[in-house]
Amino acid sequence: MNGILLLLIGIATCVLGYVVYGGWLSKQWGVDPKRKTPAFEYEDGVDYCPAKAPVLLGHHFASIAGAGPINGPIQAAYFGWLPVTLWILLGGIFIGAVQDYSALFISLRNKGKSIGEVLEATLNHKCKMMFSVFVWLVMLLVDAAFGDIVAKTFNCMPGDASTANGSVAMASMLFIPLAIAFGFLVYRKHAPLVVSTIAGVAVLALCVAVGIYFPLVFEGSTVWFWRVVVFIYCAIASVTPVWILLQPRDYLNSFLLYFMIAMSIIGIFIANPTMGLPAFTGFSVGGNLLFPALFITVACGACSGFHALIASGTTSKQLSNEKDAKMIGYGGMLLECILAVVSLIAVGSLFTSESFAAAFAESPVTFYTAAGATPAIVLATAVSNWFGGSSIIFTIISLAVSAFCLTSLDTCCRLGRFTLQEMFQPKDGSEAKGLAKVMQNVYVSTIVNIALAFLLVVAGYSQIWPLFGAANQMVAVPALMAAAVYMKKVGRNNHMFYIPMFFMAAASMFSMILTFKTNITGILAGAAGVNLFTYAIQCVFIVPMLILAVLLLVDGCKFLFGKAAQKA
Repeated sequence: MNGILLLLIGIATCVLGYVVYGGWLSKQWGVDPKRKTPAFEYEDGVDYCPAKAPVLLGHHFASIAGAGPINGPIQAAYFGWLPVTLWILLGGIFIGAVQDYSALFISLRNKGKSIGEVLEATLNHKCKMMFSVFVWLVMLLVDAAFGDIVAKTFNCMPGDASTANGSVAMASMLFIPLAIAFGFLVYRKHAPLVVSTIAGVAVLALCVAVGIYFPLVFEGSTVWFWRVVVFIYCAIASVTPVWILLQPRDYLNSFLLYFMIAMSIIGIFIANPTMGLPAFTGFSVGGNLLFPALFITVACGACSGFHALIASGTTSKQLSNEKDAKMIGYGGMLLECILAVVSLIAVGSLFTSESFAAAFAESPVTFYTAAGATPAIVLATAVSNWFGGSSIIFTIISLAVSAFCLTSLDTCCRLGRFTLQEMFQPKDGSEAKGLAKVMQNVYVSTIVNIALAFLLVVAGYSQIWPLFGAANQMVAVPALMAAAVYMKKVGRNNHMFYIPMFFMAAASMFSMILTFKTNITGILAGAAGVNLFTYAIQCVFIVPMLILAVLLLVDGCKFLFGKAAQKA
């Protein structure tokens, strides 16, 4: 398969989906450009803060992207480029983008509240609490994993083969004061956005250059030092007004991601790569079934429950006009789909038929390591190859990928704070008292959230991290269900949610059941030590996750298809 043709098919399909299906959804849901948004109605200068559409798109896109649309397609490529491409495009247009857009929209129509709050308003308090507990636990796991990943990408010692980690650390530290300055100029001095953006991007490029030529290199390992620094930064980012750090940092960082996508696309047209991967390798590869493995592994490249949390957590509190919800919610996801296609072309271009066959025979699940050890390096290697092996391009692409882990992390920590506060909100809406009032305090909830995430790093989150893929996709189920229930209540068409909701439920739950079966088999086979602990702790997490998912689905279906539906 020709790389240029595959790219053009991907872009054309996404554009068509955005115009036709995205436009149809807007009409079905009744998007109203004249309606006052929560950002204006509840403006507090901290969480609720109106943002211009380009700025909010940058924040939203940088927060949902991270490394997901790069890692997922590259890791799933052992099934062949055809099924991965089909899931990226069809899944993105009809499931992932629908989830993101609807989560943003129903949050806008419910005072900028989270999916959990919408579930309480449309179903009951029990559904809210089940969803909130599930989501909070997932976000704690993300906080721990991303915090550890970021710390490791900052760690650079003398003698390392590459100083890319030190470059990422230096540039990321410089981005923070840049973001604060940008936010101050735009929101307090009312500097023109275009002029501020041009200046901000120029300084951003300077920060990248400084990082490349003056990397932070320390004697000995500094992983624990960076872990502490990263979590302190996240604690601060969780409580400071969005306009002074989170929003401008994500907006400026998004230009790194745009640059990465643009350079990748230009590189594809220059090099005209050929896909060395087979179109399809089978329904079962190395013990992994196409269903559900493909639909869990690609993740952010087609659908991610985490996106719904961001759309209804931070984005909805900053949207200035409902008409921009389509561009940010639906369009932001389709931009990820294009990046996912680019990532698939990248890994495909690094394999000839012979090299793929050799790596595939050795280890189908991790065959991509033959191209460069990690998905991020796979992409950086491929893009640099398209530009004649440029080391500068390699470093910039690596930096862009790593920088977005931190971007997703600080947003996730803020969402964890929101969710924890909402969990302690009294059912009747009255003022909280006692412990509930304490936990609703911004600073207390932030400290609790950050401290528990850090404790997970210390305790070793890696034993349960393999469950994240299925857990993340499972979050999409109640998110889609909340949208379906809300649309039913307000008398709007909700049929576009049914197939996505049940499909994601089947994929995520089947994946967890297969993992549970594997773990039980390992325990019965006499696993000991670390393996026994890993199998046991995963089983302990899987059981309540499945129970919560089933209970939420049952309550939702009772309303959608039972007697409650007739009264709506």
